[in-house]
Amino acid sequence: MRSYDLSPLFRSTVGFDRLSRLLETATTGDEAASYPPYNIEKLSEDSYRITMAVAGFGLDDLNITAHQNSLTVTGKAKKDEPTGQFLYRGIAGRAFERRFQLADFIKVTSASLQNGLLHIELAREVPEAMKPRSIPIVTAAGSETVQVEAPASAPALTQQAA
Repeated sequence: MRSYDLSPLFRSTVGFDRLSRLLETATTGDEAASYPPYNIEKLSEDSYRITMAVAGFGLDDLNITAHQNSLTVTGKAKKDEPTGQFLYRGIAGRAFERRFQLADFIKVTSASLQNGLLHIELAREVPEAMKPRSIPIVTAAGSETVQVEAPASAPALTQQAA
């Protein structure tokens, strides 16, 4: 597999270290990235759900950590003694670590384990200072105006055809 050097792109930028790490991790292949399988759903404009298939793992075997813009889900393997002789063992019970990069203002709100599926609920919580706000326009006289209309005596603008 090819390796790309992205350093020329970041030569004249400051503070984009996270972006460069995202690009580097996206270009590297990881064979363990397919275990455990997962879905990412968009439930509404500001809410999301990650669902991971973690069959065989209990509450004590799973750990979810949210730090800055990263979500890490880890599962530790059980050391069960086999009760019988297996002819085929297709249910994976190995340890895993799955990392998700979260966008700004995405917070983990809850997590639940039901029928071998781990559901992690996420919500976008934009701070009030970052939300768009309407700025009132004030005239020179100091009164607030909502809409400015041209007086009836104003000449109409017409476009001449060339």
